[in-house]
Amino acid sequence: MDRRGIDYEIFFTTGTGDAMTKAHELTKDAGSADGPIDIITIGGDGTVNEVLNGLCIRDNVTLGYIPSGTGNDFARSMHLGQNPQRIMGRFVRGRRIEALDYGVLTCESGELVRRFINSSGAGYDAAVCHQLENYRETKSVSLKKPGKIGYILEGARQFLLFKPSRGYIILDSDRRVEFNDILFISCHIHPYEGGGFKFGTYADPKDGMLELCVVSGRNKLRLIPVLAGGKVMGLHQGRGVHFYQCREAHIHLDRGLPVHTDGECVRYQTEMDVRCVQQQLRILR
Repeated sequence: MDRRGIDYEIFFTTGTGDAMTKAHELTKDAGSADGPIDIITIGGDGTVNEVLNGLCIRDNVTLGYIPSGTGNDFARSMHLGQNPQRIMGRFVRGRRIEALDYGVLTCESGELVRRFINSSGAGYDAAVCHQLENYRETKSVSLKKPGKIGYILEGARQFLLFKPSRGYIILDSDRRVEFNDILFISCHIHPYEGGGFKFGTYADPKDGMLELCVVSGRNKLRLIPVLAGGKVMGLHQGRGVHFYQCREAHIHLDRGLPVHTDGECVRYQTEMDVRCVQQQLRILR
């Protein structure tokens, strides 16, 4: 950027919420800006989620991403690669822009609203995120960044401890589907979550639709090979796995389950609404 005479500023985050605050500050007056505003995020999926929630989305605001986190599911879905210089080189030389969908989670009677770029879900997958967040806040420094092994170990522990719930989903205010023994409900814009688990196998970030994956079953042990396959080839319909496409959905759970957006914790909820905002998010490629 220096060699090409491109003006830029660098901002470092020091804690939770910093990226969201800075993204809002940089784009709140975008409507009156003379030229484009590019926000390039270096971090993990959680940092991208914060930036997305802070952005004032306008026609001249574009989001770029250089992955440096543990999961990097957005980068995996977008085939960005892992080399920061190559990614930045593409941004600077070509500045190719793609319009993608993003999701919105609403709960607590509209008082809590969160955007998501990859997925949002309730149940087992969110329980792993919640517990890892607890480790970061309360345990030793060595557990603040658990890495991939930490995710796997905590995923195994939560799988044994997690108690399923009954509930139902309502798709596009029209179709109601009930479930017993829900392990998790995952709502996808992009296919991946949790560091490469392809739970939204058929998700397409340009089709204006959410891909809902509901995993349920009384015998959790029978679901182990199913979930393991999600890491390798993606989940497929059948044997406790159900897929649905919709523009919006209401989710009801008989008891409060942990919820996440892009791996970021959103407390325990029993009622949630999710929707897809079609091709309003401008992404640098």
